[in-house]
Amino acid sequence: QVQLVESEGGLVQAGGSLRLSCLVSGSISSITAMGWYRQAPGEQREFVTHISSSTTYADSVKGRFTISRDNAKNTVYLQMNSLKPEDSAVYYCNLRTLERVYWGRGTQVTVSS
Repeated sequence: QVQLVESEGGLVQAGGSLRLSCLVSGSISSITAMGWYRQAPGEQREFVTHISSSTTYADSVKGRFTISRDNAKNTVYLQMNSLKPEDSAVYYCNLRTLERVYWGRGTQVTVSS
C-alpha cells in the first residue's frame, strides 16, 4: 500500500523559513512527478510545485520555495523561505504515476504577521 507522510508543519513568523518533507512508502512504479499543493481555509486546493525531469513553481512561490527529491530516501522536500501570511495553508504532498495520483494527509503551515 502506498503512503505519503508529510512532516509536521508549524507556526513561523513572516520572513521566516520552514522545510517540509514527504516520505513515500510502498511499492510504486512509473512515477511521473512528485510535488506539493496547498489549501487555505475557504479556498480550493492549489498547485505549489512539482518535480519530474524539471521543476515547476506557482508564480506566487517562485523564487522563495524550492522543491527537491532524495530518491535514496524516497523523500521529497519543500524548502520555504521568505514566508508570508498568505502562505498559511494545509500543505499536501502529491505523487503521480502513470496509473493514478496519491496524496498525503496534509500538514498545517501558519505564518504570522
